[in-house]
Amino acid sequence: MNMLPDEKNIQLPKPVLKGDISVEEALSKRKSVRIFSTKAVGLSELSQILWAAQGVTRDWGSRTAPSAGALYPLELFVVLSEGVFQYAPAKHQLLCLSRQDVIKALSKAALGQRCISEAPAIIVIAAVYERIEIKYGARAERYVKMEAGHAAQNILLQVLPLGMGAVPVGAFHDDQAIKVLGLPSGYTPLYLIPVGYIM
Repeated sequence: MNMLPDEKNIQLPKPVLKGDISVEEALSKRKSVRIFSTKAVGLSELSQILWAAQGVTRDWGSRTAPSAGALYPLELFVVLSEGVFQYAPAKHQLLCLSRQDVIKALSKAALGQRCISEAPAIIVIAAVYERIEIKYGARAERYVKMEAGHAAQNILLQVLPLGMGAVPVGAFHDDQAIKVLGLPSGYTPLYLIPVGYIM
């Protein structure tokens, strides 16, 4: 159990901006990890991972992953045994959406994959296409998926200096995942990324 504060809005620790592993070393060590230890993922680690994927890097709101037209159609969610939380980049907070443990149900939506059911944390990358369709029309889908790939790769590289591993999962039933997570209307899940400490 992660034992997060029992608050609606959880302030995350400030992310570390200088690490012990170079980008080159992280690239050389990146691999898909599907088996994790039972050690909980703490707030500091969640802070770092979420910041790497969608953290704010400039006063005007620029983020760690590039976005077409700086429209930022992605939304991140964290699934823990303690519930479902949404990442709020502007304030670097977790917003509690539910205190229900939905990990087993999310695994079922993901064709019963054990990497989902046994992970201490799952990062969900979802998209709100409407935000970008207004400007880019038919090309919006392409731009959203490019951005999701950037964010996912940032996660996969960031977990390494934390002593953790991850794997991007695309095999899941969208409608079931939306229901399990309680996503708002117009939110489309693109990735489930289980993360945890390497055994």
